[in-house]
Amino acid sequence: MTTREPAGYEADQRRDDLSAYARYLAAMDASMRQKVALTAAHLLCEGRVADMGMGSGQGSAALARLYPRLEVIGVDIDPTVIELARRAHQHPNLGFQLGDIATPVFPPESLDGIFDSSVLHHVTSYGGYRHANAADALAAQVQQLAPGGVLVVRDFVDPGPGQVLLDVPGDDGDGGPDPRSASTAALLERFAGEFRSLSAEPGFPLARVDLQPPGALPAPRPGWRRYRLAHKHAAEFVLRKDYRADWEAEVKEEYTYFSQAQFEALFARLGLRVLSSTPLRNPWIVRNRFAGRFDLRDTSGARLPCPPTNYLIVGEKVKAGQGVAFRLRPAAGPQQFLRIEHHQDRVTGRVFDLAARPHPTLDIVPFFFAGETAYVLARTSYPRPIAHACREETPPLDGSGPADYLAEPLAVVQTEFPVGHTVERTLERAAGVPPAAIHRMIPGTTYYPSPGGILEEVRSMLVEVEPTFLNAPSDNVSGFSTSGRIRAIEARQLLRAAQVGGLPDARLELNVYDLLARFGLPFGPWIGDEIPLAEARADQPGSSAEAAAGAVAVVQPTPLGALLERPSRRRFSRVDPSASAGFLEVRRARFEELAEGGGVVAARELEYVVPRSLGALTVSTALLARAPSGEVLLGVDDHDLPAAQSFSGNSELLVAPAWRLPRGARSLADAEAFVRARLEVEYGVRVGEAVELGGAYRPSPGLTPELVQPLAFVVAAVAPEAAAPEAAAPAAAAPPSAPAPASARRLHWVPLTSLVAGREHLPDGHLRVVALRAAHALGSSSKIVVPPV
Repeated sequence: MTTREPAGYEADQRRDDLSAYARYLAAMDASMRQKVALTAAHLLCEGRVADMGMGSGQGSAALARLYPRLEVIGVDIDPTVIELARRAHQHPNLGFQLGDIATPVFPPESLDGIFDSSVLHHVTSYGGYRHANAADALAAQVQQLAPGGVLVVRDFVDPGPGQVLLDVPGDDGDGGPDPRSASTAALLERFAGEFRSLSAEPGFPLARVDLQPPGALPAPRPGWRRYRLAHKHAAEFVLRKDYRADWEAEVKEEYTYFSQAQFEALFARLGLRVLSSTPLRNPWIVRNRFAGRFDLRDTSGARLPCPPTNYLIVGEKVKAGQGVAFRLRPAAGPQQFLRIEHHQDRVTGRVFDLAARPHPTLDIVPFFFAGETAYVLARTSYPRPIAHACREETPPLDGSGPADYLAEPLAVVQTEFPVGHTVERTLERAAGVPPAAIHRMIPGTTYYPSPGGILEEVRSMLVEVEPTFLNAPSDNVSGFSTSGRIRAIEARQLLRAAQVGGLPDARLELNVYDLLARFGLPFGPWIGDEIPLAEARADQPGSSAEAAAGAVAVVQPTPLGALLERPSRRRFSRVDPSASAGFLEVRRARFEELAEGGGVVAARELEYVVPRSLGALTVSTALLARAPSGEVLLGVDDHDLPAAQSFSGNSELLVAPAWRLPRGARSLADAEAFVRARLEVEYGVRVGEAVELGGAYRPSPGLTPELVQPLAFVVAAVAPEAAAPEAAAPAAAAPPSAPAPASARRLHWVPLTSLVAGREHLPDGHLRVVALRAAHALGSSSKIVVPPV
């Protein structure tokens, strides 16, 4: 076991004051908050990190001030920049060093983290537009990284080959050459002649599309012009079309140099295990500079999503001989682990399939305090190759790449041993924490990760231990080249990671929320997208009326206590497999773990469950309205599911509306349109603006490749309440051929604060995630009264 002692800063220099942390983060502008969030989401917030090409040094200083256990070193090639940064930013854990980021700056294996933010495209643009310069720079940086350290790159991404059609306004400016007054169409034509202006042959081919057969493609909007060009060049243009004041400098740079696939392949060759590979779309830029400002289509006329505003890839350096990626091969052995059960709803006659594993799961969450700050011991970089399955059939909505190694709790199978005995044995074996170092055990949360199709109940145990800033390999229980590392991570850091897609495992996130709430600790600032929930208007009509544009529906609240006191129900009976339409299927595959050179270092056959006709993607929803008093309410469905009856004896279950997506849904826009339609048909709810409620999560990555994207919707109008409806099967568990009749299901509008305070009564994992994230995003978590532990 290896430990790190706390850095020797004076007490008044520590940022364990959580309110000071919140004030400092809130004072940053949005772009700097995102940069810091993306960096910190993948760092341990301790150790030695380099901010390559740090520019003004503001980002380096922000990291140092927010995370005093980090030693942050900003690096730049300009000595004047270094000197100015040293004068402007002085902190005990912050330094600046002159150096070329494309060459070795630090000794080999001396850094725990390296961050490149929007800097590598300068290395290529001012190096003859040679894309290999970026690969050479990353290779030099990997040499400076210690095993287990992380390399974080945030830059632009090439959308890949192919031609597209780009429609832009021709009437929003003049036709002259001045970029400050030119129309968007005139600016595009100028850009086509001067892009990569430092090259001997600047520019690229651009063809105006004037005439086409009637009905062949949707016509451009009035006053707009259509052009045919490479997808890459369309992205290059729309990403900079609003930077007109410095246009002559902008056209020197080539933003994109590698595609996402090229980035991922390069990281693997360099011995980096990809932890995250995600296109990013800045919500402000999308709303204010993309939406309604251009139309992008493929050559057949199908609309394409807007280009990512940035791209993030994170890699962990592994030791020689360890795996960096997985591939699937056909299995040789028979199915023997998972089973499918079949349950019939005695009211509707529908048959539900449930996939079950043999033994219950126990999540162990060791924690300790340093000042006011809570830390948890988590297993990081644990191989979960089932997450890799079905990517070709149903790729993630956000375009993210494979992340086959996850951070998660210490998960064990509960056998015949008592829980306390199991916890002691696991902590000593996996983390080197002896029973004498355990202060107390606190029974934690119990929930069903994905009850629509998975028969799984997860229990957790919060375990307070002696403070230990652990960073050590875990015992090998995975059967692959690694079982990850046990690391001490600041608890709120894990929540921030979940908000930007850096923590796909939902179980660890839920346990951290539970830990902080139990001790009355704030969740910290929300750094995900903001939810535009307006205040209730005094003159706004009730729930049956159409809300004004931009307004939020006002509905009558239902107390959580009233729902919990409802009569119990038992609606399901076990039936033979012959009664099932075969909604779920169990698959078995051989998962081969590959080292940096592509050789197989380990292999296992694993079973997992997927829907036969739908994809592996789910959307869960936080439907937000207001009570007449202005209190924030969340739409909750009082549903019946066989998983609930199997565990509790009764079928009633409060759930968040959630749907498995059809395989044709390939983008967030597709998913949003699908969900909007289902909400109106099934619940009589009309919604306004939608935002991503943090990153996508995996409810049970050891059992299914299901990936869940939570979306928050502001409710605009609710149809008049009908009589208590008969429950309808969710799309996650019932065949899509039998849609529910209009407004067949009723939502209860429950105060959000009471849902979070009473989270132990919310065993539906999707409901618990959206309630906690929505409360966090809206600041409602600060109003929750928590009894002392």
